[in-house]
Order: sequence, then structure tokens, then C-alpha cells
Amino acid sequence: MRHLLSLQRVATRAFNTTARQMRNKVPEKQKIFQEDNGLPVHIKGGTTDVLLYRLTMSLTIAGTGFSCYWLLVASMPRSKGD
Repeated sequence: MRHLLSLQRVATRAFNTTARQMRNKVPEKQKIFQEDNGLPVHIKGGTTDVLLYRLTMSLTIAGTGFSCYWLLVASMPRSKGD
């Protein structure tokens, strides 16, 4: 039981010290995302956002095509030789 209490103190202390060292980045991000530069909001974050967007769209299109292919294969009647 004593070990559990000491573990809780250590975890609380570690969390509290890291929370104090962090600074608030929300106002900076708000300025970036509220700029009127003609970009969609999902691309305003920079290169990382563009890459994640393209990866997501590629996987979505590939998955949709793969699903349509297997639906087409499943809808075709099998030959009597199989």
C-alpha cells in the first residue's frame, strides 16, 4: 500500500513540473489559422498538414477502389469449373 501512495506522489509531482514548463501556444495557432490567405483550414498548418491531407486522401481513394473491385468480383457468378 505504501508503494502505491509513493507512486501516486511521484506521478503527480512529475505531471505538475512538466505542466509548469509548458507555455500557451494557442494564440499563435489562432493567428495562423485565422489569416485570410485563401488556403483551406486543413492546409494552413504547413507542410505536415499538406502531407497528412494527401496521405489521407490517397488511402481513402485506394480503399474505395479496392472495395469497389471486391464488390464487383463478389457480384460476378462463378464458373462451373471452380
